[in-house]
Order: sequence, then structure tokens, then C-alpha cells
Amino acid sequence: MFTNKDINFEALKRKAYNGRWATLEEGIIPLTAADPDFRIAPEIEEGIIEYIKDGYLSYGPFSGLPEFNKSVSEHFNTEKNGFFLPENILAVNSAAQGMFLIAKYVLNPGDEAIILDPVDFLFKKSVEAVGGVIQLCPIDSKTGDIDFEKLVSLINSKTKLISICNPHNPLGKIYSKEVLIKISEIASAHNLWVMSDEIWSDIIYDNKEFCTYSSVSEEAKKKSFTVYGFSKSFGIAGLRIGAILCNDLEILEDFTEKSNFNSTIEGVSTLSQIAATVALEKAKPWFKEFLNHLQNNRNLAYKILSNSGILTPNLPEATFVLFPRIDNGFTSENFAQHALQQGKVAIVPGSERWFGKGAEGHVRICFSTSTEILEEGLNRIITSF
Repeated sequence: MFTNKDINFEALKRKAYNGRWATLEEGIIPLTAADPDFRIAPEIEEGIIEYIKDGYLSYGPFSGLPEFNKSVSEHFNTEKNGFFLPENILAVNSAAQGMFLIAKYVLNPGDEAIILDPVDFLFKKSVEAVGGVIQLCPIDSKTGDIDFEKLVSLINSKTKLISICNPHNPLGKIYSKEVLIKISEIASAHNLWVMSDEIWSDIIYDNKEFCTYSSVSEEAKKKSFTVYGFSKSFGIAGLRIGAILCNDLEILEDFTEKSNFNSTIEGVSTLSQIAATVALEKAKPWFKEFLNHLQNNRNLAYKILSNSGILTPNLPEATFVLFPRIDNGFTSENFAQHALQQGKVAIVPGSERWFGKGAEGHVRICFSTSTEILEEGLNRIITSF
């Protein structure tokens, strides 16, 4: 199901944008955007077809279809130690939109938000888009450990939000319950909001436990939002579907109203919600096979890069990206350019643009492809230097 023969390259060259097959010259292997190369689960295809058979695509409820809200809440409660009711869920147009809406709700122009460094660029972008000011909290680029002393020192009267990425992109770190409790204690002591981006929380290796942020303490429940999406686990990025979860119903109702989700100004495609619902209710056997394939790819990539002499890899606990350190003296940008021009492989440089100041000296490599393509791509990078 996840071999080279299972990939429709013609379809990818027509449809896979965002730095992938449809945007690159012939012969270049993209190990870039975190998007699977495989077709979606057959259950999702069948669910979409079944839904439109009667010919109706009417408005759905503004807060999301009941079956969508129920499936997301149950997924978090059974898989991530959550305590959510269906009413605690708001359907949104992707996790990325959820991050922006939360920043807009929490921050006024000039307010400050603390984000991790390095971390995915959307954290910075969402805050700056609403006139907020970023404060960077450094984390260890190998282990993902948070510098809590620095975190506390960044808090002042303008601070309103702490944003975390768990599991962490690009380091693949899972933050433990103990670490999350510490964040909740700091946030509570200073009356701060917390946003936890948990879009990667399905892709967990070695049967490690994952705790959704709001589950770890009473303090964590009170002023927090959780963001979730379906693009990583189920490959439906083009359907633009995600969810915001909030344990406080009054806060979520106020958020829904102020984000214009109580009218036809906002709202999410019902077809996208059906696809996501089917993914959670019927496609988990497919996902388990996908996860097993990803873990094998992770192990292979780690082994190849460990013996490369030019990159020292991390071993991610989650996600399907590696964030190896560059060992041959190249900058992140120059390394990625060399890999593209000489090796014909596209990877993401660990530049400030994509991940913040703390990412320099690294590159990000996505491994959600076939074993054959991954091995070919990594070997091309290594032999190009």
C-alpha cells in the first residue's frame, strides 16, 4: 500500500503544490512540504462519494457538523487523554486558519506572544498578521527542551499568549505531561493564554504516550485553545479542514461569535467535514499501516544520515520530518541550494524565514514518501557533496 508502485506520480505532478511535485522541474525529488505522496485512504474516497450521491450540498451548522464535532472529541478523548464534549469543538478551514483566529482573538496590536525557536513559520506569521509582537523562547535544537528560565524572563505586562507546537515541527519532540504542567503553571501565574498546535499528534512513534495540553491540569483547561488538522495524518490538505478545541464553552462561544463563525461570513465546507469524519471513524486501520511505514522510513533515514559524514540526524519521536545538523560547513540556505542544483533533491533550509533564528545550521527533510524515493533522495544529497 505504501510502495513506489502505489504512488501516482502523474497525479502528483498535476496536483501536489507547495514546493512539491507540481512546482519542480522534471527529475527533482521533493522532500520538502510535509504532505504524504500517497493517495488518501479508500474509506475517505468512498465517504465523499457516498455523501454527494443524493445531490445536495447544503449549508451546515456554523460551528460544524454534529458528526464532525463528535468524531473529533472522541478521537482526542480516546487517543490523546482529552476531556472534550462535541460542543467543545469548532470546525475551521485548516489548522493554519485556527492559529490565525486564535491570535486575532487573544492579541491586540502591540501585545506580545511567546513562541518557541525554532518552530514552524506559521506561529510567527499568525501573530504578526494581527499586529502582535513576537518574543522567541529558545529550545535545544537537538532535544527540543524548553529553556524555562528564559521563558519566564520574557513575560511582561504586554505578554498575552504562549504558543507551543506539540509534537514539535521540525524537531519531532513530544512534550511530556510534566513539561506541559510546568507551562500551565507559568501561564496561570501570569494570567496568559496558551495555544497548543497538535496537528502532528497522531503521528507518534514507538507507542509513546501523548497528552493533549488541556488535559494535564485544571489550569491548562481554563485559558487555552488546541489546534488540530487532518493534512498530516490523512493527506487531505487540499480540503482545508481543521478544528479548534476549547474546554470552556463560554470562551468558545465568544470566540465563535467574534471570529464570524456564527454567520455565513465564515464556516467550513460540509464535504471537507465529512471527509475528516470518515477519516477518524473508518480510516484508522489504513492510518496504522501508514504510521508503520513512516516509522520504518524514519529508522532508514536516521541510519543513512548517521553514516553520511555531512549531516547528523535527530531521531524524531513524532512527525514525518527530520531536522539534521549540517556538518560540512555549509549554511542552511547554501546546503539546500547545493542539494537542489547538484543532487536534484528539494529540501527545506533551516533558515529564519521558515523556522526562526534557532534553525540555522540545519535542514528539514520530509520522509512521507516511498522507501525507494526516500533512499534515492538521501543518497543523492550525500553523493552531491
